[in-house]
Amino acid sequence: MPITLTWTGHSTWLIDTSAGRIVVDPFFDDCPTASMKAADVECRAILITHAHFDHIADAAAIAKQNRAQVVCNFEISQWLGKQGVGNVQPCNHGGRVAIPGGTSKMEIAFHSSGLPDGSYGGNPAGFLLDIDGVRLYVAGDTSLFSDMERIGRGGLDAAILPIGDVFTMGPEDAVEATRLLAPEVVLPCHYGTWPPIEQDPQAWAEMIRQGTSAEPRVLAVGESTSIG
Repeated sequence: MPITLTWTGHSTWLIDTSAGRIVVDPFFDDCPTASMKAADVECRAILITHAHFDHIADAAAIAKQNRAQVVCNFEISQWLGKQGVGNVQPCNHGGRVAIPGGTSKMEIAFHSSGLPDGSYGGNPAGFLLDIDGVRLYVAGDTSLFSDMERIGRGGLDAAILPIGDVFTMGPEDAVEATRLLAPEVVLPCHYGTWPPIEQDPQAWAEMIRQGTSAEPRVLAVGESTSIG
């Protein structure tokens, strides 16, 4: 059955499945473009790609108010535990764990990862999700890398890629990433939040149409789309 993806701004996504809602990289209250506040989020699980504040800022609060499972690397799990979050599933690259509606496999990402308190945040990651019969890749913050071709083997219904440049891959590399992944649908994120990562998503979408077989879907902040 289809899943629903909602972009709430920056790199934060709500994934609605048959077994409940999953939140990816919760950054609401301090995000200048967010469509909602952390206190309004209801979910059963949280996926965290890496430890930077713009991906983890509201993770502890949302996890505690929802008693939600958090899937993240070991270092982030230790940091969350010190903040009173008890339902944490640590994993590492290549590890697959159960999430609402299916499973999540932690994939590699090329980035950095430091926790808000300045401590080491462990390895950055992406997630390959198999939920409700839909295969979705969430790249997280990353540059282009050749293993994207491997991640796409077996088919992807959709991929979520950063396009902001400066701190992640930019539009051109996101087009090449789409060629390697070969998803049916590709969605952009991690752009437009602050001036250094301003981009023209419609220009990027046209590059996707011209250079790949994927369907680009550019969502407005707060907008949703169905996959599957």
